[in-house]
Amino acid sequence: MRRRFCRPPRLEAPSASEAPAQALPLPAGENVPARRFLAIHLPLLAIEATGPADGPVLVWRANGPRREVLAVNAAAAALGVAPRQSLADAQAIAPGVQPRPEEPDAERARLQALGLWALRFTPLVALDPPQGLLLDITGVEALFGGEAALLERVLSSLRRHGHAALGAIAGTGPLAAALAQAAPGTIAPSGQERAALAPLLLFALRIPLPVLAALRRLGLERLGDLLAQPRAPLAHRFGAELILALDRALGEATAPFPSLRPPPDFHVTREFLEPLIARGGIDAVLSRLLPLLCQQLEDTGRGLRRLVLRAHRGDGTMQEIVLGLGRSSRDAAHLAKLLERRLDTLEPRFGFERLDLLAEITEPLAALQSGMPGAATQAVEEAALAQLIDRLGQRLPVWRLAPRASHWPERQAMRVEPFAAIETPPGWAARPRPLRLLRKPEPIEVMALLPDAPPRRLRWRGHWIEVSAAEGPERFEPEWWWDRPDRPLRDYYRVECADGTRLWICRAGLADEAPRWFLHGAFA
Repeated sequence: MRRRFCRPPRLEAPSASEAPAQALPLPAGENVPARRFLAIHLPLLAIEATGPADGPVLVWRANGPRREVLAVNAAAAALGVAPRQSLADAQAIAPGVQPRPEEPDAERARLQALGLWALRFTPLVALDPPQGLLLDITGVEALFGGEAALLERVLSSLRRHGHAALGAIAGTGPLAAALAQAAPGTIAPSGQERAALAPLLLFALRIPLPVLAALRRLGLERLGDLLAQPRAPLAHRFGAELILALDRALGEATAPFPSLRPPPDFHVTREFLEPLIARGGIDAVLSRLLPLLCQQLEDTGRGLRRLVLRAHRGDGTMQEIVLGLGRSSRDAAHLAKLLERRLDTLEPRFGFERLDLLAEITEPLAALQSGMPGAATQAVEEAALAQLIDRLGQRLPVWRLAPRASHWPERQAMRVEPFAAIETPPGWAARPRPLRLLRKPEPIEVMALLPDAPPRRLRWRGHWIEVSAAEGPERFEPEWWWDRPDRPLRDYYRVECADGTRLWICRAGLADEAPRWFLHGAFA
């Protein structure tokens, strides 16, 4: 008979293979495998975040006026110190224990770093605070020799880097997290979530302490006891959150999975028997990975818009290089040129154990049709322009101007990406506008026959200029959804000077309110 749960045997961590492991898209339809999750519980994360521990160490936190022990290491536990004791009691039991205050920011940063480290096993990793990680391993366990081998490899790698770690695998994230904490090493088969959850104590489901105490007063000690109760009275007495937690653990309700990184569309990777340190070795590996990734894109008729290179170091840290392309591409030579300058930012230190190349954003990219020389030439020229802009974008910002729906002159244009689709708003630039618009309008003096008449002379940069012709005014009202209520309106005039120069000037405010005049632009 098949056993419901199997504990993974103690295996040596499998040696890294030089063959690239490709994570292909999951097939659609009935052959889609059931989701599987690997949960990691880090019971000593609070102590590890405070620095190396020499001898008995405890971490405490302030719980109102009470100082409470949060975590203890093995040396302190051997002296009788336990979590949830008061700090005074713990120091009385073991005077030699070293007390350290909790450092929540350091814990979060350490958990985030471990989450990035875990991306070497699966592209979907979520933080499970305060002391856990959750890995979606659906479809990737075969790359590591099965779920038991993958679990052992993850835990042994964490222990090798000095972390106390427990783990379990199940068909739902909350159940895997509960098993990792209460029954570490368990691998629960899909479809048997209720049987896996029933023998666990109530604390494994992270039930709030007041609810947990109330359930224990009713004689309920295990989650199986809770599952046997009618749901309506439970929800009425303890709230719908308790029922939702049970449903999520059983897979009857969807649990959120906020992945640290978006799942890639395509993914190729390579691990190394010996850490990779030299730049030449990195270039050689990428020269093999890029064609593999581009071949996947070509086989599916897609092009790359966002490329990510993840380099996992031997000390458990990770570095990322992100490339964004203006237009989709699957040209391996072009991508290699874009990566070439960015590779100088990598710091191998003790060497890279693994390189991942991920296509995070892709879009359909049709192949060129033969027999149409005109269209083919145009497509080649557009692709060459896109590659040129991508190369320039690695050295300096590249953008283009696009119209924006606004009648205020300085807001009628905005910066967009070089290949962004541009739509002209209705009525945009219906009247002539100057070819050159000053970044900041310059104040001028104006003489006119009447206060609201067009200008006859203007003084700009210390010189008086005669106006031979003027046209206007064109009144601009403030935009109530953007401007301050007290912003003055503007009256714009197109004036032609005696020397033929044509300027665009404006009067800020009404003519009878001591207005100010500005030069805002010049026509061609």
